[in-house]
Order: sequence, then C-alpha cells, then structure tokens
Amino acid sequence: MTTAKIRERLTEYIRFADDKKVQAIYTMVEDELIEQLDLWKDKDFIEELDRRIEELESGKIKGSTWEQVKAKF
Repeated sequence: MTTAKIRERLTEYIRFADDKKVQAIYTMVEDELIEQLDLWKDKDFIEELDRRIEELESGKIKGSTWEQVKAKF
C-alpha cells in the first residue's frame, strides 16, 4: 500500500474513531508532534525566514499587504 493511501485511510479512521482510540493514537505520537510544531527550534526554518526577510528588506522582492493577500482569495 502506498504512503498516500495509508495517510488517507488513517485520516478517515481518526475522523470517526471513538475518543479513547484517538487519545491512544495521540499519546503514541505526542512528543514528535510537539517537536514538529516548535518551528522556532528548527534551524532550517529560521534560516529560511531570515533569507526571506533579507530579500524583502533589500527590495529584491516586493511584499504584499494583508489586504492585498485577502483580496486574492
């Protein structure tokens, strides 16, 4: 079975699983989830943010206001 299919099946399972099973699954992956969600400790993420800020501040790229972004959607 492909990874994509496994993800699809797990997503469907979790959507309808009872609370006890969802809690058990969460307990198994909780530490990893917390690590992934703490982006401020991710060196690559911080470097990418720094690169983008530099491009914006130097004028290499033109940014958009929040209003412009919302108007596109």
